[in-house]
Amino acid sequence: MGAGSEPTSATESDLNTGVLLFLPYRALENRVFAALAEAGFDDFTPAQARVMQRIGPEGTRLTELAEQAQITKQTAGFLVDQLEKAGYVTRAPDPTDKRARLVRGAKKAWAAKEVADAVVAEVEREWEEHLGKRRMQQLREALTLLRQITDPWA
Repeated sequence: MGAGSEPTSATESDLNTGVLLFLPYRALENRVFAALAEAGFDDFTPAQARVMQRIGPEGTRLTELAEQAQITKQTAGFLVDQLEKAGYVTRAPDPTDKRARLVRGAKKAWAAKEVADAVVAEVEREWEEHLGKRRMQQLREALTLLRQITDPWA
Protein backbone atom coordinates (compact mmCIF):
# COMPACT_ATOMS: atom_id res chain seq x y z
CA MET A 1 0.00 0.00 0.00
CA GLY A 2 1.46 3.34 -0.99
CA ALA A 3 1.79 6.41 1.19
CA GLY A 4 -1.48 8.25 1.68
CA SER A 5 -3.68 5.42 0.43
CA GLU A 6 -6.67 4.39 2.51
CA PRO A 7 -7.14 0.78 3.62
CA THR A 8 -10.10 -0.88 1.94
CA SER A 9 -11.18 -2.85 5.01
CA ALA A 10 -10.36 -2.94 8.69
CA THR A 11 -8.04 -5.67 9.83
CA GLU A 12 -8.54 -7.38 13.16
CA SER A 13 -5.88 -5.18 14.77
CA ASP A 14 -7.71 -2.04 13.56
CA LEU A 15 -10.99 -2.97 15.24
CA ASN A 16 -11.57 -1.78 18.78
CA THR A 17 -12.65 -4.24 21.43
CA GLY A 18 -16.22 -2.96 21.43
CA VAL A 19 -16.61 -3.79 17.75
CA LEU A 20 -14.98 -7.19 18.28
CA LEU A 21 -17.55 -7.90 21.02
CA PHE A 22 -20.44 -6.55 18.95
CA LEU A 23 -19.83 -8.56 15.76
CA PRO A 24 -20.34 -12.02 17.28
CA TYR A 25 -23.28 -10.71 19.33
CA ARG A 26 -24.96 -9.36 16.21
CA ALA A 27 -24.40 -12.67 14.39
CA LEU A 28 -25.94 -14.52 17.35
CA GLU A 29 -28.88 -12.11 17.50
CA ASN A 30 -29.53 -12.50 13.77
CA ARG A 31 -29.60 -16.30 14.13
CA VAL A 32 -31.98 -16.07 17.08
CA PHE A 33 -34.37 -13.73 15.27
CA ALA A 34 -34.33 -15.92 12.14
CA ALA A 35 -35.19 -19.00 14.22
CA LEU A 36 -37.90 -17.12 16.10
CA ALA A 37 -39.47 -15.93 12.84
CA GLU A 38 -39.34 -19.47 11.44
CA ALA A 39 -41.11 -20.71 14.59
CA GLY A 40 -43.87 -18.12 14.16
CA PHE A 41 -42.58 -15.52 16.60
CA ASP A 42 -42.16 -12.77 14.02
CA ASP A 43 -44.34 -10.12 15.62
CA PHE A 44 -41.86 -8.28 17.81
CA THR A 45 -38.89 -6.03 17.15
CA PRO A 46 -35.33 -6.15 18.52
CA ALA A 47 -36.20 -3.14 20.71
CA GLN A 48 -39.17 -5.00 22.17
CA ALA A 49 -37.01 -8.10 22.65
CA ARG A 50 -34.44 -6.09 24.63
CA VAL A 51 -37.18 -5.06 27.05
CA MET A 52 -38.67 -8.55 27.17
CA GLN A 53 -35.25 -10.09 27.96
CA ARG A 54 -35.11 -8.08 31.17
CA ILE A 55 -38.38 -9.35 32.64
CA GLY A 56 -37.65 -11.44 35.72
CA PRO A 57 -39.38 -14.74 36.50
CA GLU A 58 -41.75 -13.06 38.99
CA GLY A 59 -42.19 -9.91 36.89
CA THR A 60 -40.41 -6.58 36.77
CA ARG A 61 -41.57 -3.00 37.23
CA LEU A 62 -41.66 -0.81 34.14
CA THR A 63 -39.20 1.67 35.67
CA GLU A 64 -36.66 -1.15 36.18
CA LEU A 65 -37.14 -2.39 32.62
CA ALA A 66 -36.54 1.12 31.30
CA GLU A 67 -33.44 1.59 33.43
CA GLN A 68 -31.94 -1.78 32.47
CA ALA A 69 -32.71 -1.32 28.77
CA GLN A 70 -31.33 2.24 29.01
CA ILE A 71 -34.46 3.82 27.54
CA THR A 72 -36.99 6.31 28.87
CA LYS A 73 -39.93 5.13 30.94
CA GLN A 74 -42.24 6.40 28.17
CA THR A 75 -40.43 4.33 25.53
CA ALA A 76 -40.50 1.27 27.78
CA GLY A 77 -44.22 1.81 28.34
CA PHE A 78 -44.83 2.02 24.60
CA LEU A 79 -42.82 -1.16 23.92
CA VAL A 80 -44.58 -3.03 26.76
CA ASP A 81 -47.97 -1.88 25.41
CA GLN A 82 -47.05 -3.40 22.02
CA LEU A 83 -45.81 -6.63 23.65
CA GLU A 84 -49.01 -6.85 25.67
CA LYS A 85 -51.19 -6.44 22.54
CA ALA A 86 -49.17 -9.19 20.83
CA GLY A 87 -49.68 -11.52 23.82
CA TYR A 88 -46.08 -11.66 25.06
CA VAL A 89 -46.56 -9.91 28.41
CA THR A 90 -49.21 -9.21 31.01
CA ARG A 91 -49.38 -6.60 33.73
CA ALA A 92 -50.30 -7.42 37.30
CA PRO A 93 -50.38 -5.59 40.62
CA ASP A 94 -47.08 -5.64 42.49
CA PRO A 95 -47.71 -7.54 45.74
CA THR A 96 -45.07 -5.41 47.51
CA ASP A 97 -46.53 -2.03 46.43
CA LYS A 98 -50.23 -1.62 45.65
CA ARG A 99 -49.54 1.47 43.53
CA ALA A 100 -47.06 -0.32 41.26
CA ARG A 101 -47.61 -2.91 38.54
CA LEU A 102 -45.36 -5.72 37.37
CA VAL A 103 -44.74 -6.66 33.77
CA ARG A 104 -44.73 -10.44 33.48
CA GLY A 105 -43.87 -12.73 30.62
CA ALA A 106 -46.89 -14.57 29.19
CA LYS A 107 -46.84 -18.17 27.91
CA LYS A 108 -46.05 -16.87 24.42
CA ALA A 109 -42.90 -15.13 25.71
CA TRP A 110 -41.70 -18.26 27.50
CA ALA A 111 -42.29 -20.33 24.35
CA ALA A 112 -40.24 -17.83 22.31
CA LYS A 113 -37.52 -17.94 24.98
CA GLU A 114 -37.25 -21.72 24.57
CA VAL A 115 -36.61 -21.27 20.83
CA ALA A 116 -34.07 -18.51 21.47
CA ASP A 117 -32.27 -20.48 24.19
CA ALA A 118 -31.89 -23.47 21.87
CA VAL A 119 -30.31 -21.29 19.17
CA VAL A 120 -27.96 -19.63 21.67
CA ALA A 121 -26.82 -23.07 22.87
CA GLU A 122 -26.23 -24.16 19.25
CA VAL A 123 -24.21 -21.03 18.44
CA GLU A 124 -22.15 -21.40 21.61
CA ARG A 125 -21.35 -25.02 20.62
CA GLU A 126 -20.22 -23.77 17.20
CA TRP A 127 -18.06 -21.10 18.81
CA GLU A 128 -16.51 -23.69 21.12
CA GLU A 129 -15.76 -25.95 18.15
CA HIS A 130 -14.09 -23.01 16.40
CA LEU A 131 -12.16 -21.66 19.39
CA GLY A 132 -11.56 -24.86 21.30
CA LYS A 133 -12.84 -25.71 24.76
CA ARG A 134 -10.02 -23.90 26.62
CA ARG A 135 -10.33 -20.62 24.70
CA MET A 136 -14.12 -20.63 24.97
CA GLN A 137 -13.83 -21.10 28.73
CA GLN A 138 -11.26 -18.27 28.89
CA LEU A 139 -13.54 -16.03 26.82
CA ARG A 140 -16.48 -16.66 29.15
CA GLU A 141 -14.28 -16.09 32.22
CA ALA A 142 -12.92 -12.82 30.81
CA LEU A 143 -16.38 -11.56 29.86
CA THR A 144 -17.73 -12.52 33.29
CA LEU A 145 -14.93 -10.51 34.91
CA LEU A 146 -15.70 -7.53 32.65
CA ARG A 147 -19.34 -7.75 33.66
CA GLN A 148 -18.30 -6.84 37.22
CA ILE A 149 -17.32 -3.34 36.03
CA THR A 150 -19.75 -2.90 33.13
CA ASP A 151 -23.11 -4.30 34.29
CA PRO A 152 -24.73 -2.32 37.11
CA TRP A 153 -27.36 -5.07 37.51
CA ALA A 154 -24.89 -7.96 37.85
